[in-house]
Amino acid sequence: MTKLQNCLEDFQIYVGTYGKYNSGSIYGSWLKLSDYSCYDELLEAMQELHQDEEEPEFMFQDYECSEFFIKQKLISECHLSANIYEIAEQIDSSDYDFEVIEAYAECMSYYHKDVSDLLDSLSDSYYGEYGSDEDFAQCTLEQDGSIPENLPSYIYIDWEATARQLMYDYMSSNGYYFRN
Repeated sequence: MTKLQNCLEDFQIYVGTYGKYNSGSIYGSWLKLSDYSCYDELLEAMQELHQDEEEPEFMFQDYECSEFFIKQKLISECHLSANIYEIAEQIDSSDYDFEVIEAYAECMSYYHKDVSDLLDSLSDSYYGEYGSDEDFAQCTLEQDGSIPENLPSYIYIDWEATARQLMYDYMSSNGYYFRN
């Protein structure tokens, strides 16, 4: 499992400018967000890179990052959120691995909202990681005592059908399960 800090380690942007692009040049450079401690440091590096322009209008011609950042509208061709480092810190200091947060956001289509709200609702909803809906159903029903420990050997439970019904109250993404 990877904390967001590691995802920031892999987050990089190719920074050019609209002025250069409109003049036929794609000159720019790849910058790794993890090389900078805050947005202001990153902005300073971008300005230094394009110091030949008086007021460069930055263009993020390419970027490599988790879909989470894109879907949260934190990065696009013409925008990099000034809050990206604060959001990274919030998620990094949470009790959840980034994959869990990303899976929950995917399940909830939770975009354009405050990340702290996302983390709060995640803590109420997260059930764990399971290999399949059937595994989830069996573990959940065994843990809440719905299935007696000493079932006779001639009784079989259709875990596929049970899981199908149970999943009306739950959602999952990438093996992570959450209550609706």
